[in-house]
Amino acid sequence: MDEQRRGRRNLAQNLLITLLTLTAAALFTQTQLYSMGVDRGASALGGAVQTAGAAEPGELAAPVRVAVTGSYGRYGSAAMTTGDREFADPLGRCLAEALGSARDYAECTEAEFLAALEAPSIYYDFLSPLPLPVLSMLTGGGAAEESISARRLILSGVGGGVSLYLWDGGEIYLRAGTAASRESLQQTAGEYEQGGAVFALDFGADLAPCSLLPKEPPELPMLTAGDALPDTNGLLTAIGFNPRVRTRYLESNGTELIADGSQTLRIRPDRTVFYNSGGDGSLKIEASGETPSLEEAVLGTAKLLNGLLSPGEASLYLQEVRENGKNLVLRFGCQMQGVPVRYADGGCAAEATLSGRSVEALTLRFRQYASTGETALLLPLKQALAVASQTPGVELAVGYVDSGTECAPHWLAD
Repeated sequence: MDEQRRGRRNLAQNLLITLLTLTAAALFTQTQLYSMGVDRGASALGGAVQTAGAAEPGELAAPVRVAVTGSYGRYGSAAMTTGDREFADPLGRCLAEALGSARDYAECTEAEFLAALEAPSIYYDFLSPLPLPVLSMLTGGGAAEESISARRLILSGVGGGVSLYLWDGGEIYLRAGTAASRESLQQTAGEYEQGGAVFALDFGADLAPCSLLPKEPPELPMLTAGDALPDTNGLLTAIGFNPRVRTRYLESNGTELIADGSQTLRIRPDRTVFYNSGGDGSLKIEASGETPSLEEAVLGTAKLLNGLLSPGEASLYLQEVRENGKNLVLRFGCQMQGVPVRYADGGCAAEATLSGRSVEALTLRFRQYASTGETALLLPLKQALAVASQTPGVELAVGYVDSGTECAPHWLAD
């Protein structure tokens, strides 16, 4: 049976490659199906306080694309996390030191940002904008400017020193001086074998200029994707409901509704779960005070979600932090070895709304991933470029797509 399944998969992949080569323009519509960018834009008894302990920063490793530019080209990795040993030192350390010493942020232009990549530099792309204190925490640093968020950052040896450039994922580009030395940056760049990656801007491709393209597609495993929702009673216990609650029924659309006092839990037929506290305040995260710091909110929520979702060989990562009135909303995605997992509906793996330490609402997608032991077959870069070029300006990158029964890596056009 395994041989038959493998044969069918290989046949399908071969047919896809042939069809893409012959009809790139037509197949771009199919590729667009995967163009799902980041939004642009205690006790088990009911009523008892449930508190999630804080996670350690290492438990919340973020996917990051990295490029190191030296005198002879670029080193690049599109499948790395902040928790990987090869990132921690020197890449993470360099960024943490820069964030801690950066002063006097001033606006710059996109052209200046891109020009910074031509000097000896280190480039970081965290896939979505995150507040600088969170980025500093993820890289092992300390305090950083709280009012600024960044998706892409560059440490560049422009002039005599090292400047930190950043892009917030929208219209804002900033530059700040740092305490790092140009000599140290050049020494770090010299530690990497260069010539294995390019940006779209390096060869004039009609893509987003910071599309980071490895000369050889990464070898990534195929994944199984399954329902990880525990039995309902186990879930109720985990979030502090009384498992013997009496208010429990099916709504007309097939959603199961469970109420315990003012708290409600809805389980849709697709197994997505929605929790609302109704102001109950029983479910809390751990913090030193009633108003957690941003870092405490992120780590406490991550600890809670990791305990609930158990995504198998994959792991959660922070995608977004935003304020909604007096509440703080945190969205989390799922990643496998630094490669993000995308969903057909464009949604996230989890979302939490906090009011102080209290969890006011949760949205949970219970999915579990495991490697099949088979390596996925990705299109060669030249063919992927031919397809993506049908829509100028898109960003080309590799990501997993959860189709419901399996999770395969694809070239994605965002």
